[in-house]
Amino acid sequence: MVMPDNKKKTPISYADSGVDIKAGEEAVERIKGLAAATFNEQVLAGLGSFGGLFEPNLAGLKAPVLISSTDSVGTKVKLAFMTGIHNTVGEDLVNHCVNDILVHGARGLFFLDYIGIGTLKPEVVAEIVEGLSRGCKNAGVALIGGETAELPGFYKPGEYDLVGFVVGVAEKSRIVNGSGIREGDVCLGLPSNGLHTNGYTLARKVAFEIAGHKPDDHVDELGMSIAEALMKVHRCYADIIHPLLGKYDIRGMAHITGGGIVGNLIRILPDGLAAEIVKSSWTPPVIFDYLQKVGNIDPDDVYSAFNMGIGYILVVPAERAGEVMDSISRTGEEVFRIGRIKKGRKAVRLI
Repeated sequence: MVMPDNKKKTPISYADSGVDIKAGEEAVERIKGLAAATFNEQVLAGLGSFGGLFEPNLAGLKAPVLISSTDSVGTKVKLAFMTGIHNTVGEDLVNHCVNDILVHGARGLFFLDYIGIGTLKPEVVAEIVEGLSRGCKNAGVALIGGETAELPGFYKPGEYDLVGFVVGVAEKSRIVNGSGIREGDVCLGLPSNGLHTNGYTLARKVAFEIAGHKPDDHVDELGMSIAEALMKVHRCYADIIHPLLGKYDIRGMAHITGGGIVGNLIRILPDGLAAEIVKSSWTPPVIFDYLQKVGNIDPDDVYSAFNMGIGYILVVPAERAGEVMDSISRTGEEVFRIGRIKKGRKAVRLI
């Protein structure tokens, strides 16, 4: 039998266990202004409420449909830990989520985030939210709330996880889902500027284990440090795509994330149709060739792990492909005719 210890003990606080409530309050104060910078007249309650209130302006929509998505930036946050650069991963996250609902023709309305962190440092949280705020402002999305959870013992010191949730809206009759794709349609590719938010477990192994680089090491083949090449912000394609919707018959769209072109384009193909993608129709950014050579990565693996320079694909009727490409080019953006839809077993073939 264990007898109670009646000696006077020094009381412990929540902070002694690893959770600093004052730091949490400071973090909230730091990020309020960043979130408020994304607000519009549709936001009814500011940061700090139990829930985010949003009154959508659905004028002009006869049958509005809400479309949502959630994701993280995966192990790209490991680069943030290594470099101490925390003000871009939030922008990565927003752009990834906005692109995911964009493929259905949705325009983003509001965004929420979740930050799980081992030891809460207000300045780090503020930097993360700086990126979230910038991404939301650029995409016209309101950052109406989120959660920062301090979880000592769950995350290693200096590490965190970052997750986002976006809600958008589209007219029901104009939702793009791939069902209209037909034989003979053309696949158009919009370029990525690097890895975006996928393939970082493999990329880190190649760059920091096999090649033995430190984040600040300059790599001549890349013309910059390895960290700069790997930390390039995930592109948002909303400004390119929205002007095309309603003007052209966009039959399908795919955001090229984990699984690469094959794993994502196949998600929108109807049964009985295959996509044939010509790899020589674009030139991937040099980072992909560098990782493949240094890591001796199998050619098939490299196309499933990385986007290989194509971040977004549109499927359009062949007779309108030239017009769509001209429309995109006039905005100063690059676009490539990368493939065609053919009859056959549902598949994506890289040739």
